[in-house]
Amino acid sequence: MNTPQLVVHRDKELMAQAAAARLITKIVDAQASRGHASIVLTGGRNGNGLLAALSSAPARDAVDWARLDLWWGDERFLPEGDPDRNDTQARAALLDSVPLDPARVHAMPASDGPYGSDVDAAAEAYAAELAKAALPENHSPVPAFDVLMLGVGPDTHVASLFPELPAVRETERTVVGVHGAPKPPPTRISLTLPAIRSAREVWLLAAGEDKAEAAAIALSGAGEVQAPAAGAQGRSRTLWLLDAAAASQLPRELYPPASA
Repeated sequence: MNTPQLVVHRDKELMAQAAAARLITKIVDAQASRGHASIVLTGGRNGNGLLAALSSAPARDAVDWARLDLWWGDERFLPEGDPDRNDTQARAALLDSVPLDPARVHAMPASDGPYGSDVDAAAEAYAAELAKAALPENHSPVPAFDVLMLGVGPDTHVASLFPELPAVRETERTVVGVHGAPKPPPTRISLTLPAIRSAREVWLLAAGEDKAEAAAIALSGAGEVQAPAAGAQGRSRTLWLLDAAAASQLPRELYPPASA
């Protein structure tokens, strides 16, 4: 695994704007080299803040939106269109305002979808969708995502992988149903750490004083079962994007310069 790189911005607004610009560059570069790009979105205030910043970014139209595959790292298992679903929030922040190919927007199943209230069946279906999109050269049951973004919770959770719960211990499956999550709603769908670690780059977003302790724990050698964010790493790069408040408890030696 690679050593995490850190970029610390003055405040959450600047962090969102800079992350949006960084993401545009990654998408454009991937599309130029391979003809398409594959991104995993995250919800929460930082994920949605990034999407809103991307929506208003001057370079937004440099992206060929029709050649972009979008996936989600996790989802709240709620009815389609529920305002608390990550995909509902992402559509409001960005997706409904850009010319995406609907067939390339891979939302996780809703609780009123074809699998009804069976979250485990819904998770298996999403795993199958990922496997279908994976290419032989990926050597993985999921696509080689160009960038997989994750918000970091105050308890160090990422996606819907919470400390000590069964989902964070999963080593075989790529997607799992989550039961009894410690924050509402209790039922969710989540990528697992093996799926997360298949991404070329993993970006972890943390802004605000309430994320400072979590960032310090995850970046100070904690185990992934106790601190899931510590286990979220990309194959070629792991990038922590923080604001000054979220970085306030980090030792100064954890501020290595991040390469471009």
